[in-house]
Amino acid sequence: MSLRERKKAETRQRISDQGSLLFYERGFDNVTISEIAEAADVSKVTVFNYFPRKEDIFLDRVPELIDILTGTIRERPAGETVLGALRRMLLGHVATGHPLAGIEDHYRYFWRVVLDSPALRARAREVADEVEAVLAALFSESGEDHDPRLAAAFVVAAFRSTYQATAARMLAGESAADVHDDHVAAVNRAFDALERAFL
Repeated sequence: MSLRERKKAETRQRISDQGSLLFYERGFDNVTISEIAEAADVSKVTVFNYFPRKEDIFLDRVPELIDILTGTIRERPAGETVLGALRRMLLGHVATGHPLAGIEDHYRYFWRVVLDSPALRARAREVADEVEAVLAALFSESGEDHDPRLAAAFVVAAFRSTYQATAARMLAGESAADVHDDHVAAVNRAFDALERAFL
C-alpha cells in the first residue's frame, strides 16, 4: 500500500478499536459517535467517512469477509467446486484462529455486545442478507449447475446454524477447546448435506 493508503487503514483501525473498547465497557447503545471520535482523536465527520453507520464500527470485518469470499471462490483451484472452496476456507479459518471464524474464548464478549443491542442484531441480519447476495452472484458466475440464489441461501443457513450453535455453547461457559472438534464436525456435516443437496 502507498503511504496514504496505510494512513487511511490505520485511521480506520483506530476508530474501530476505540469504538469497540467503549462498546465493551458500556454497551453499544450507550456510546455516541462523538465519544468514539474523541477517543480516536478524529472528528465526527471522519468517523462517518470510514463508517457510515455506528453498527459498522463494531462489525468492521464485513468488507474483509466479502473480499475473502470473493477471492476464495474466484481463485479456487481448477476442479474444486464452490462448496469445496467454501468448506476449505471455513475450516482453514477455524484451524488458524482467524477472527472471522469466531471460535476463540474472547469472542464471547463480542457476542454479548451484539446480543444486548437490537441495533447490532438488526445489522447482523442485514449483513447475512448482503453476504447471501454476494454468494449468489459468485455462484452465478462460477458456471456451476445450481440455482445461485438457492445455493447462496443454503450456504448462509448452514454457516449460521453451525456458528450459532457453537457460540451458544461458549456463551454457556464452554471454552474454545471444548467446542473446537464438535464445531469442525458440524461444519463438515453441513457441507456434506449441501453437497448431497446439489448433486
